[in-house]
Amino acid sequence: MEETLEKKTYQVDPSGYYGSFGGAFIPEMLYPNVEELRENYLQIINDPSFQKSYNDLLRDYVGRPTPLYRANRLSDKYNTNIFLKREDLCHTGAHKVNNTIGQILMAQRLGKKRIVAETGAGQHGVATATVCALMNLECVVYMGELDIERQAPNVARMKMLGAEVRPATCGSRTLKDATNEAMRHWINNPVDTHYIIGSVVGPHPYPDMVARFQSIISEEIKWQLKAHTGKENPDYVLACVGGGSNAAGAFYHYLADEDVKLVAVEAAGMGISSGHSAATTALGKPGVLHGSRTILMQTDDGQVVEPFSISAGLDYPGIGPQHAYLFDSGRGIFLSATDEEAVQAAFELTRLEGIIPALESSHALAVLGRLGAAQSETVVVNLSGRGDKDMATYMKYID
Repeated sequence: MEETLEKKTYQVDPSGYYGSFGGAFIPEMLYPNVEELRENYLQIINDPSFQKSYNDLLRDYVGRPTPLYRANRLSDKYNTNIFLKREDLCHTGAHKVNNTIGQILMAQRLGKKRIVAETGAGQHGVATATVCALMNLECVVYMGELDIERQAPNVARMKMLGAEVRPATCGSRTLKDATNEAMRHWINNPVDTHYIIGSVVGPHPYPDMVARFQSIISEEIKWQLKAHTGKENPDYVLACVGGGSNAAGAFYHYLADEDVKLVAVEAAGMGISSGHSAATTALGKPGVLHGSRTILMQTDDGQVVEPFSISAGLDYPGIGPQHAYLFDSGRGIFLSATDEEAVQAAFELTRLEGIIPALESSHALAVLGRLGAAQSETVVVNLSGRGDKDMATYMKYID
């Protein structure tokens, strides 16, 4: 009976695992921080005063609910009913702020005075710097040196907001390395600092906590879709996956509804077999990364393989443990899109609907033609961010 219930919900168990994935594999120096969070996070989140503060800020500061928009011309092209969940219209330009609002309130409840974060595309860094400015807390953001170069607009935004942006200069100089540096910082500042992880990765309780803060996405989709179509459940929910926080939020309230197909789209880079890819489920195997057991790209002797993607936010060698479980159990459908396919999908949406998507979100759009969705079916795509930050890349493709 317990196994049936677990497989039905696909949520974390009391020990911090999703099936065989998850847990908290951390150095001893971090144990007090993680344990403090684990012992308190559910009580804090469920406190009515916390919920009021969180929901008030989502409404009045972030701008929620975000629209669920029927993309008519895109629907006509693919001969199905396509709705876009417009997370790109959140304050700061992406879904990341749903999580940083929750975690900054959590940090305050825990008495923390300083915030450290990692960022890839810069959206989580901007969202973290934003809430730190709002709450007057010191903010340090680690970002891969390569990502600092290719996401310059977001670096400027973080600095204008008062954050200190520190480059990660080791390894591939991307998101994985920024996460490593942020964790080292937290180890060295364990008493007064809270680490706002930007995705559903890291040691328990982070994957569950971040998913809960992002679950507002699917909570809204259900009632918005009912207003549009008369039913809460679409046939498909699509989202891009690096670590996977936007997908976790879009999937959250549909996990137990087996009739809803949950489609996660990873970054294939130059091609799955090219040696330049970030398609974790196609290339990876179980292992431990950044404090949890998940699926990650690694060599035979356990060394992490450097990922590659045109999208800084998907340039990560693993996925969150819940996504690993969704893949392993078959509940999730995992596809991938190449750099070229993602760019083409971005231009397609822009020219058909007048919406410039982030490169991350464009990976989800890129697989619309592969779904085989019927004319009568409904597809919801989580448009996780806007494309302002990627204009330098897009400009290279404009004649």
